[in-house]
Amino acid sequence: MAIACQGGGSHTAFTAGALSRLLQPDVLRDHRIVGLSGTSGGAICAAIAWSALLHDRPEDAERLLRRFWAANSASSWPERVLNTMVLWGSRIAETVTLPTTSPYQNPGAGWASEQLRRLIEDAVDLAADQQYAEAAAQAGLGPPVLLFGAVDVKNGRFRTFDSREGELSTEALLASAAIPTIFRSVEIDQRLYWDGLFSQNPPVHQLIDPPSGPRPDPRPDALDSRADELWVLQVNPSDLDAEPTLYGDIETRRNELAGNLSLRQELRFIEQIDRWRRTGWVDPTKFKHITVRILEMRRTPRTQAFGYASKLNRDPSFIAELIDQGQTQAQEQIEALRFEQAWNDEDLGPLMDHFAPGAMVSSTHPLAPLAPTEDRDRIRAFFEDFGLQVETSRTRLCKDGAHWTVQASRDGGIQARVRAHFVEGQVDSLTVTPSL
Repeated sequence: MAIACQGGGSHTAFTAGALSRLLQPDVLRDHRIVGLSGTSGGAICAAIAWSALLHDRPEDAERLLRRFWAANSASSWPERVLNTMVLWGSRIAETVTLPTTSPYQNPGAGWASEQLRRLIEDAVDLAADQQYAEAAAQAGLGPPVLLFGAVDVKNGRFRTFDSREGELSTEALLASAAIPTIFRSVEIDQRLYWDGLFSQNPPVHQLIDPPSGPRPDPRPDALDSRADELWVLQVNPSDLDAEPTLYGDIETRRNELAGNLSLRQELRFIEQIDRWRRTGWVDPTKFKHITVRILEMRRTPRTQAFGYASKLNRDPSFIAELIDQGQTQAQEQIEALRFEQAWNDEDLGPLMDHFAPGAMVSSTHPLAPLAPTEDRDRIRAFFEDFGLQVETSRTRLCKDGAHWTVQASRDGGIQARVRAHFVEGQVDSLTVTPSL
Protein backbone atom coordinates (compact mmCIF):
# COMPACT_ATOMS: atom_id res chain seq x y z
CA MET A 1 0.00 0.00 0.00
CA ALA A 2 0.92 3.66 -0.40
CA ILE A 3 -0.03 6.23 2.24
CA ALA A 4 -0.87 9.86 1.41
CA CYS A 5 -0.87 12.31 4.33
CA GLN A 6 -2.92 15.49 4.01
CA GLY A 7 -1.57 18.73 5.47
CA GLY A 8 -3.34 20.79 8.12
CA GLY A 9 -1.02 22.27 10.74
CA SER A 10 -1.48 20.91 14.26
CA HIS A 11 -4.28 18.67 13.04
CA THR A 12 -1.63 16.46 11.45
CA ALA A 13 -0.81 15.21 14.95
CA PHE A 14 -3.78 12.96 14.09
CA THR A 15 -1.72 11.70 11.14
CA ALA A 16 1.19 10.95 13.47
CA GLY A 17 -1.09 8.79 15.60
CA ALA A 18 -2.53 6.97 12.60
CA LEU A 19 0.92 6.26 11.14
CA SER A 20 2.07 4.98 14.52
CA ARG A 21 -0.65 2.34 14.42
CA LEU A 22 -0.28 1.47 10.73
CA LEU A 23 3.43 0.75 11.14
CA GLN A 24 2.86 -1.88 13.81
CA PRO A 25 3.91 -5.52 13.11
CA ASP A 26 0.39 -6.95 12.83
CA VAL A 27 -0.40 -4.55 9.95
CA LEU A 28 2.95 -4.94 8.21
CA ARG A 29 2.58 -8.73 8.21
CA ASP A 30 -0.13 -8.34 5.57
CA HIS A 31 0.89 -5.07 3.93
CA ARG A 32 4.11 -3.67 2.50
CA ILE A 33 4.31 0.12 2.39
CA VAL A 34 5.78 1.04 -1.01
CA GLY A 35 5.47 4.79 -0.69
CA LEU A 36 4.39 7.78 1.36
CA SER A 37 3.52 11.31 0.37
CA GLY A 38 2.58 14.37 2.31
CA THR A 39 2.06 18.09 2.34
CA SER A 40 2.96 20.55 5.10
CA GLY A 41 2.52 18.85 8.50
CA GLY A 42 1.52 15.67 6.69
CA ALA A 43 4.86 15.74 4.86
CA ILE A 44 6.74 16.00 8.17
CA CYS A 45 4.88 12.99 9.57
CA ALA A 46 5.42 11.04 6.34
CA ALA A 47 9.16 11.85 6.37
CA ILE A 48 9.61 10.54 9.92
CA ALA A 49 7.66 7.36 9.17
CA TRP A 50 9.55 6.87 5.89
CA SER A 51 12.89 7.12 7.66
CA ALA A 52 11.87 4.39 10.11
CA LEU A 53 10.71 2.15 7.24
CA LEU A 54 13.78 2.87 5.15
CA HIS A 55 16.07 1.61 7.91
CA ASP A 56 13.81 -1.41 8.55
CA ARG A 57 12.83 -0.11 11.99
CA PRO A 58 9.12 0.64 11.65
CA GLU A 59 8.71 0.08 15.38
CA ASP A 60 10.66 3.33 15.90
CA ALA A 61 8.05 5.42 14.07
CA GLU A 62 5.71 5.92 17.05
CA ARG A 63 8.52 7.05 19.36
CA LEU A 64 9.99 9.43 16.76
CA LEU A 65 6.62 10.91 15.82
CA ARG A 66 5.64 11.48 19.43
CA ARG A 67 9.04 13.03 20.13
CA PHE A 68 8.64 15.48 17.25
CA TRP A 69 5.17 16.55 18.33
CA ALA A 70 6.23 16.87 21.98
CA ALA A 71 9.07 19.15 20.88
CA ASN A 72 6.67 21.13 18.67
CA SER A 73 4.17 21.65 21.49
CA ALA A 74 3.91 24.84 23.51
CA SER A 75 5.39 23.31 26.65
CA SER A 76 6.98 26.32 28.40
CA TRP A 77 4.97 29.04 30.16
CA PRO A 78 5.82 31.79 27.59
CA GLU A 79 4.92 29.46 24.72
CA ARG A 80 1.59 28.61 26.34
CA VAL A 81 0.77 32.31 26.72
CA LEU A 82 1.68 32.95 23.08
CA ASN A 83 -0.35 29.94 21.95
CA THR A 84 -3.42 31.21 23.81
CA MET A 85 -2.96 34.68 22.30
CA VAL A 86 -2.78 33.22 18.79
CA LEU A 87 -5.96 31.17 19.27
CA TRP A 88 -8.07 33.93 20.77
CA GLY A 89 -6.57 36.53 18.46
CA SER A 90 -7.76 34.46 15.52
CA ARG A 91 -11.24 34.28 17.04
CA ILE A 92 -11.37 38.03 17.72
CA ALA A 93 -10.22 38.76 14.16
CA GLU A 94 -13.40 37.09 12.92
CA THR A 95 -15.46 40.01 14.22
CA VAL A 96 -12.96 42.86 14.65
CA THR A 97 -10.46 44.05 12.06
CA LEU A 98 -6.96 43.69 13.47
CA PRO A 99 -3.66 44.87 11.92
CA THR A 100 -1.76 42.20 10.02
CA THR A 101 1.92 41.95 9.18
CA SER A 102 3.65 40.27 6.27
CA PRO A 103 6.14 37.55 7.32
CA TYR A 104 8.71 39.57 5.37
CA GLN A 105 8.18 42.48 7.78
CA ASN A 106 7.95 40.31 10.88
CA PRO A 107 11.31 39.25 12.38
CA GLY A 108 9.50 36.46 14.19
CA ALA A 109 8.79 34.71 10.87
CA GLY A 110 12.47 34.02 10.31
CA TRP A 111 12.83 32.77 13.88
CA ALA A 112 9.80 30.47 13.47
CA SER A 113 11.25 29.01 10.28
CA GLU A 114 14.57 28.29 11.97
CA GLN A 115 12.76 26.69 14.90
CA LEU A 116 10.88 24.38 12.52
CA ARG A 117 14.15 23.56 10.74
CA ARG A 118 15.73 22.58 14.04
CA LEU A 119 12.77 20.38 14.98
CA ILE A 120 12.86 18.62 11.61
CA GLU A 121 16.62 18.04 11.73
CA ASP A 122 16.34 16.67 15.27
CA ALA A 123 13.71 14.20 14.03
CA VAL A 124 15.10 13.05 10.68
CA ASP A 125 18.29 13.39 8.61
CA LEU A 126 16.80 13.73 5.15
CA ALA A 127 20.10 14.26 3.35
CA ALA A 128 21.52 11.02 4.74
CA ASP A 129 18.26 9.14 4.19
CA GLN A 130 18.11 10.33 0.56
CA GLN A 131 21.58 8.88 -0.05
CA TYR A 132 20.62 5.66 1.73
CA ALA A 133 17.47 5.32 -0.42
CA GLU A 134 19.48 5.84 -3.61
CA ALA A 135 21.98 3.15 -2.59
CA ALA A 136 19.14 0.77 -1.69
CA ALA A 137 17.46 1.39 -5.06
CA GLN A 138 20.72 0.72 -6.93
CA ALA A 139 21.08 -2.55 -5.00
CA GLY A 140 17.58 -3.57 -6.12
CA LEU A 141 16.13 -3.51 -2.59
CA GLY A 142 13.01 -1.55 -3.57
CA PRO A 143 13.03 1.18 -0.89
CA PRO A 144 9.73 3.00 -0.28
CA VAL A 145 9.11 6.25 -2.14
CA LEU A 146 8.66 9.59 -0.35
CA LEU A 147 7.06 12.67 -1.92
CA PHE A 148 6.53 16.24 -0.66
CA GLY A 149 4.03 18.65 -2.26
CA ALA A 150 4.78 22.37 -2.77
CA VAL A 151 3.90 25.14 -5.22
CA ASP A 152 6.09 27.60 -7.16
CA VAL A 153 5.17 31.08 -5.90
CA LYS A 154 5.78 32.87 -9.20
CA ASN A 155 4.48 30.55 -11.91
CA GLY A 156 1.94 28.63 -9.82
CA ARG A 157 3.20 25.23 -10.97
CA PHE A 158 2.91 22.28 -8.64
CA ARG A 159 6.18 20.77 -7.46
CA THR A 160 6.57 17.30 -6.05
CA PHE A 161 9.91 16.61 -4.40
CA ASP A 162 10.61 12.93 -5.11
CA SER A 163 13.03 10.57 -3.36
CA ARG A 164 13.42 8.63 -6.64
CA GLU A 165 14.88 11.77 -8.21
CA GLY A 166 17.21 12.55 -5.31
CA GLU A 167 15.24 15.69 -4.38
CA LEU A 168 14.66 15.23 -0.66
CA SER A 169 16.18 17.66 1.83
CA THR A 170 15.23 19.69 4.87
CA GLU A 171 14.76 22.65 2.49
CA ALA A 172 12.23 20.68 0.44
CA LEU A 173 10.31 19.78 3.59
CA LEU A 174 10.35 23.41 4.76
CA ALA A 175 9.06 24.44 1.33
CA SER A 176 6.11 22.05 1.68
CA ALA A 177 5.32 23.59 5.09
CA ALA A 178 5.86 27.27 4.19
CA ILE A 179 2.41 28.69 5.00
CA PRO A 180 2.68 32.17 3.39
CA THR A 181 0.91 34.03 6.20
CA ILE A 182 3.39 32.63 8.73
CA PHE A 183 6.63 31.76 6.91
CA ARG A 184 8.61 33.31 4.11
CA SER A 185 8.97 31.38 0.86
CA VAL A 186 11.75 28.80 0.59
CA GLU A 187 14.24 29.08 -2.28
CA ILE A 188 15.39 25.87 -3.98
CA ASP A 189 17.34 25.87 -7.26
CA GLN A 190 16.56 29.58 -7.72
CA ARG A 191 12.81 28.96 -7.47
CA LEU A 192 10.58 30.14 -4.62
CA TYR A 193 8.10 27.73 -3.01
CA TRP A 194 5.11 27.96 -0.72
CA ASP A 195 3.13 25.41 1.22
CA GLY A 196 1.81 22.48 -0.82
CA LEU A 197 -1.69 23.16 0.51
CA PHE A 198 -2.03 25.36 -2.58
CA SER A 199 -1.18 22.50 -4.95
CA GLN A 200 -1.55 18.81 -4.16
CA ASN A 201 -2.77 18.14 -0.67
CA PRO A 202 -1.30 15.53 -0.62
CA PRO A 203 0.43 14.26 -3.82
CA VAL A 204 -1.44 11.21 -5.07
CA HIS A 205 -0.91 10.33 -8.72
CA GLN A 206 2.91 10.39 -8.54
CA LEU A 207 2.59 8.02 -5.58
CA ILE A 208 0.69 5.36 -7.51
CA ASP A 209 2.00 5.91 -11.06
CA PRO A 210 4.43 3.23 -12.24
CA PRO A 211 8.05 4.40 -12.12
CA SER A 212 9.60 5.84 -15.25
CA GLY A 213 12.39 4.01 -17.04
CA PRO A 214 12.68 0.23 -17.52
CA ARG A 215 9.73 -2.01 -16.72
CA PRO A 216 9.70 -3.65 -13.27
CA ASP A 217 11.92 -6.71 -12.82
CA PRO A 218 9.89 -9.69 -14.19
CA ARG A 219 11.45 -12.23 -11.79
CA PRO A 220 8.90 -13.83 -9.43
CA ASP A 221 10.89 -12.79 -6.35
CA ALA A 222 11.34 -9.16 -7.48
CA LEU A 223 9.67 -6.50 -5.34
CA ASP A 224 6.84 -4.64 -7.10
CA SER A 225 6.96 -0.95 -6.19
CA ARG A 226 3.46 -0.27 -7.54
CA ALA A 227 0.70 0.14 -4.99
CA ASP A 228 -2.35 -2.15 -4.85
CA GLU A 229 -4.02 0.12 -2.30
CA LEU A 230 -3.90 3.84 -1.54
CA TRP A 231 -4.58 4.83 2.07
CA VAL A 232 -5.33 8.52 2.57
CA LEU A 233 -4.99 10.15 6.00
CA GLN A 234 -7.37 13.10 5.69
CA VAL A 235 -7.55 15.84 8.32
CA ASN A 236 -9.98 18.19 6.53
CA PRO A 237 -13.58 16.99 7.03
CA SER A 238 -15.56 16.20 3.88
CA ASP A 239 -19.06 16.76 5.24
CA LEU A 240 -20.72 19.44 7.34
CA ASP A 241 -23.85 18.95 9.43
CA ALA A 242 -25.19 22.51 9.04
CA GLU A 243 -24.63 25.57 6.90
CA PRO A 244 -21.93 27.87 8.34
CA THR A 245 -23.32 31.37 8.90
CA LEU A 246 -20.78 33.03 11.20
CA TYR A 247 -17.73 34.56 9.55
CA GLY A 248 -15.28 32.31 11.41
CA ASP A 249 -17.24 29.18 10.50
CA ILE A 250 -17.36 30.27 6.86
CA GLU A 251 -13.58 30.80 6.81
CA THR A 252 -13.05 27.40 8.41
CA ARG A 253 -15.24 25.68 5.85
CA ARG A 254 -13.56 27.54 2.98
CA ASN A 255 -10.19 26.32 4.23
CA GLU A 256 -11.46 22.74 4.46
CA LEU A 257 -12.93 22.79 0.96
CA ALA A 258 -9.77 24.31 -0.53
CA GLY A 259 -7.65 21.68 1.20
CA ASN A 260 -9.79 18.84 -0.15
CA LEU A 261 -10.22 20.11 -3.72
CA SER A 262 -7.22 18.51 -5.43
CA LEU A 263 -7.52 15.36 -3.33
CA ARG A 264 -11.13 14.73 -4.32
CA GLN A 265 -10.31 15.27 -7.99
CA GLU A 266 -7.45 12.78 -7.94
CA LEU A 267 -9.38 10.15 -6.00
CA ARG A 268 -12.35 10.48 -8.34
CA PHE A 269 -10.04 9.89 -11.31
CA ILE A 270 -8.72 6.69 -9.69
CA GLU A 271 -12.29 5.46 -9.18
CA GLN A 272 -13.12 6.26 -12.80
CA ILE A 273 -10.10 4.34 -14.12
CA ASP A 274 -11.11 1.33 -12.00
CA ARG A 275 -14.64 1.43 -13.45
CA TRP A 276 -13.26 1.73 -16.99
CA ARG A 277 -11.05 -1.32 -16.35
CA ARG A 278 -14.05 -3.35 -15.22
CA THR A 279 -16.20 -2.37 -18.20
CA GLY A 280 -13.40 -2.81 -20.74
CA TRP A 281 -13.06 0.85 -21.72
CA VAL A 282 -9.34 0.71 -20.97
CA ASP A 283 -6.79 -2.08 -21.26
CA PRO A 284 -6.65 -3.75 -17.81
CA THR A 285 -3.08 -4.89 -18.48
CA LYS A 286 -1.93 -1.27 -18.73
CA PHE A 287 -3.89 0.18 -15.80
CA LYS A 288 -3.70 -1.41 -12.39
CA HIS A 289 -6.72 -1.63 -10.09
CA ILE A 290 -6.13 0.43 -6.96
CA THR A 291 -8.28 0.22 -3.86
CA VAL A 292 -8.68 3.57 -2.10
CA ARG A 293 -9.19 3.74 1.64
CA ILE A 294 -9.70 7.06 3.42
CA LEU A 295 -9.17 7.54 7.13
CA GLU A 296 -10.83 10.86 7.91
CA MET A 297 -10.26 12.69 11.17
CA ARG A 298 -13.41 13.25 13.18
CA ARG A 299 -14.05 16.72 14.53
CA THR A 300 -13.36 17.16 18.23
CA PRO A 301 -14.88 19.73 20.62
CA ARG A 302 -11.74 21.87 20.39
CA THR A 303 -11.45 21.73 16.59
CA GLN A 304 -15.10 22.78 16.41
CA ALA A 305 -14.71 25.55 18.99
CA PHE A 306 -11.72 27.20 17.31
CA GLY A 307 -12.26 26.13 13.69
CA TYR A 308 -9.39 26.97 11.35
CA ALA A 309 -7.43 28.55 14.23
CA SER A 310 -7.17 25.13 15.90
CA LYS A 311 -4.68 24.18 13.16
CA LEU A 312 -2.32 26.61 14.93
CA ASN A 313 -3.02 25.20 18.40
CA ARG A 314 0.18 23.81 19.96
CA ASP A 315 -1.28 23.05 23.37
CA PRO A 316 0.29 19.76 24.57
CA SER A 317 -3.01 18.24 25.68
CA PHE A 318 -4.60 19.08 22.30
CA ILE A 319 -1.67 17.50 20.43
CA ALA A 320 -1.79 14.38 22.62
CA GLU A 321 -5.56 14.12 22.11
CA LEU A 322 -5.17 14.17 18.32
CA ILE A 323 -2.36 11.58 18.36
CA ASP A 324 -4.51 9.24 20.47
CA GLN A 325 -7.48 9.85 18.17
CA GLY A 326 -5.34 8.97 15.14
CA GLN A 327 -4.32 5.68 16.70
CA THR A 328 -7.91 4.86 17.68
CA GLN A 329 -9.33 5.62 14.23
CA ALA A 330 -6.51 3.70 12.53
CA GLN A 331 -7.46 0.69 14.66
CA GLU A 332 -11.06 1.06 13.47
CA GLN A 333 -9.78 1.11 9.88
CA ILE A 334 -7.86 -2.12 10.48
CA GLU A 335 -10.95 -3.76 11.98
CA ALA A 336 -13.03 -2.61 9.01
CA LEU A 337 -10.46 -4.08 6.60
CA ARG A 338 -10.57 -7.47 8.33
CA PHE A 339 -14.37 -7.43 8.24
CA GLU A 340 -14.32 -6.53 4.55
CA GLN A 341 -11.92 -9.37 3.76
CA ALA A 342 -14.16 -11.88 5.52
CA TRP A 343 -17.16 -10.42 3.68
CA ASN A 344 -15.56 -10.73 0.26
CA ASP A 345 -14.50 -14.34 0.92
CA GLU A 346 -18.22 -15.23 0.64
CA ASP A 347 -17.95 -17.58 3.63
CA LEU A 348 -20.66 -16.57 6.07
CA GLY A 349 -19.13 -18.47 8.98
CA PRO A 350 -16.07 -16.20 9.42
CA LEU A 351 -18.19 -13.18 8.50
CA MET A 352 -20.69 -13.83 11.29
CA ASP A 353 -17.79 -14.22 13.74
CA HIS A 354 -17.10 -10.51 13.24
CA PHE A 355 -20.50 -9.55 14.72
CA ALA A 356 -20.55 -8.90 18.46
CA PRO A 357 -23.25 -10.58 20.59
CA GLY A 358 -26.33 -8.38 20.37
CA ALA A 359 -25.14 -6.56 17.23
CA MET A 360 -27.98 -4.66 15.56
CA VAL A 361 -28.38 -4.95 11.76
CA SER A 362 -30.97 -3.16 9.62
CA SER A 363 -31.62 -2.23 5.99
CA THR A 364 -33.87 0.47 4.59
CA HIS A 365 -33.06 -0.37 0.97
CA PRO A 366 -36.38 -1.04 -0.79
CA LEU A 367 -34.97 -4.02 -2.72
CA ALA A 368 -33.15 -5.51 0.28
CA PRO A 369 -35.24 -4.70 3.37
CA LEU A 370 -34.45 -5.84 6.90
CA ALA A 371 -36.18 -4.55 10.01
CA PRO A 372 -33.75 -3.81 12.86
CA THR A 373 -32.76 -7.13 14.39
CA GLU A 374 -30.26 -8.78 16.70
CA ASP A 375 -31.31 -12.26 15.54
CA ARG A 376 -28.17 -13.87 14.10
CA ASP A 377 -30.19 -16.29 11.97
CA ARG A 378 -32.05 -13.39 10.33
CA ILE A 379 -28.79 -11.50 9.81
CA ARG A 380 -27.17 -14.54 8.21
CA ALA A 381 -30.20 -15.09 5.99
CA PHE A 382 -30.08 -11.45 4.88
CA PHE A 383 -26.51 -11.82 3.60
CA GLU A 384 -27.34 -15.17 2.01
CA ASP A 385 -30.40 -13.79 0.20
CA PHE A 386 -28.81 -10.70 -1.30
CA GLY A 387 -25.14 -11.61 -1.47
CA LEU A 388 -24.05 -8.00 -1.00
CA GLN A 389 -20.43 -7.46 -2.02
CA VAL A 390 -18.15 -4.45 -1.64
CA GLU A 391 -17.96 -2.41 -4.86
CA THR A 392 -14.32 -2.68 -5.88
CA SER A 393 -14.14 0.66 -7.73
CA ARG A 394 -15.53 2.75 -4.87
CA THR A 395 -13.56 4.40 -2.10
CA ARG A 396 -13.80 2.94 1.39
CA LEU A 397 -14.20 5.54 4.12
CA CYS A 398 -13.54 5.24 7.84
CA LYS A 399 -14.75 8.22 9.86
CA ASP A 400 -17.77 7.81 12.14
CA GLY A 401 -17.61 4.07 11.51
CA ALA A 402 -16.65 2.29 8.29
CA HIS A 403 -18.53 3.10 5.07
CA TRP A 404 -18.74 0.99 1.89
CA THR A 405 -20.64 1.05 -1.37
CA VAL A 406 -21.99 -2.45 -2.06
CA GLN A 407 -23.89 -4.26 -4.77
CA ALA A 408 -25.76 -7.57 -4.89
CA SER A 409 -23.61 -10.28 -6.43
CA ARG A 410 -26.74 -12.06 -7.73
CA ASP A 411 -28.58 -8.94 -8.85
CA GLY A 412 -26.44 -6.08 -10.09
CA GLY A 413 -29.47 -3.79 -9.85
CA ILE A 414 -29.12 -3.51 -6.07
CA GLN A 415 -26.62 -0.89 -4.98
CA ALA A 416 -26.44 0.35 -1.43
CA ARG A 417 -24.36 2.09 1.20
CA VAL A 418 -23.27 0.21 4.31
CA ARG A 419 -22.08 1.73 7.57
CA ALA A 420 -20.62 -0.44 10.34
CA HIS A 421 -19.63 0.60 13.84
CA PHE A 422 -16.97 -1.43 15.65
CA VAL A 423 -16.44 -2.01 19.36
CA GLU A 424 -13.35 -3.93 20.49
CA GLY A 425 -12.80 -5.38 17.05
CA GLN A 426 -16.35 -6.58 16.37
CA VAL A 427 -19.33 -5.07 14.56
CA ASP A 428 -21.69 -3.51 17.09
CA SER A 429 -24.16 -2.15 14.51
CA LEU A 430 -24.56 -2.26 10.72
CA THR A 431 -27.00 -0.35 8.56
CA VAL A 432 -27.77 -0.65 4.85
CA THR A 433 -29.27 2.35 3.04
CA PRO A 434 -30.01 3.18 -0.61
CA SER A 435 -26.98 4.39 -2.55
CA LEU A 436 -27.00 8.12 -3.32
